[in-house]
Amino acid sequence: MAPKATVVKVELQVTDMDRHYYASHNLTLAQHPSETDERLMVRLLAFALHADERLEFGRGLSDEDEPALWRRDYTGLIEQWIELGQPDEARLRKACGRAQQVVVVSYSGNSAGIWWHRNGPALARLRNLTVIDLDSADVAAATALLGRGMRVTAMIQDGELQLMDTERTVALRPAVRMAPALQEA
Repeated sequence: MAPKATVVKVELQVTDMDRHYYASHNLTLAQHPSETDERLMVRLLAFALHADERLEFGRGLSDEDEPALWRRDYTGLIEQWIELGQPDEARLRKACGRAQQVVVVSYSGNSAGIWWHRNGPALARLRNLTVIDLDSADVAAATALLGRGMRVTAMIQDGELQLMDTERTVALRPAVRMAPALQEA
């Protein structure tokens, strides 16, 4: 019998002063048996960074046609497609053709740098792609907050994300490797 997904319930309060977005989200994350705790936490961090009332988790690992997160408009058109880790260039080209905006959140330290060095020149042609990198040590610190039932606050100001529970605070500063505005400069 195959192992079942672990369910993680999160009450997330988002205070994003950079985008002027303030809301509470009650989230249910299903952790696939092959998904690491770090990847699960990065999904939550990506949600906090791009929070919106229509942002939802995709099937991700269990469905290759869906991203880790996405936001669709009320007609079903994909406004934002969010991938985690080091996706294949062909997958990103396909996503850029399907969505208005595509975001990659990489988080695995040196291997993310190697992935970027190998794929960056080809990805630079994708005009609606943003690539951000989370420091692996910061992701490890944030993962220490992980629990089956979580109540956390994400405060974003001046590009820094602070993730807080009742006892601890973890600060992360996502590094932008590529963004549409940077490509035009």
